[in-house]
Amino acid sequence: MLELRPNCECCDKDLAPESREAMICTFECTFCADCAADVLKGTCPNCAGELVRRPVRTAAALARHPASTKRVLKAEGCAPKAA
Repeated sequence: MLELRPNCECCDKDLAPESREAMICTFECTFCADCAADVLKGTCPNCAGELVRRPVRTAAALARHPASTKRVLKAEGCAPKAA
């Protein structure tokens, strides 16, 4: 089950469970769409995996399986990916 982390690891932007702006890799590293596209160029800085839109869990499923409240933030931020 996906954790549905509550924030972008780069800029700490809040990402609600229903957000269509949340991007994840296969390890569930979580980033906002702006950081994923503009800073990271679609590649996870932690595992080099592809960043894709995180699925949205229905309200009924969220009631049974709530999203994570644990915030993960890269202390050093995210450096732009080299071209």
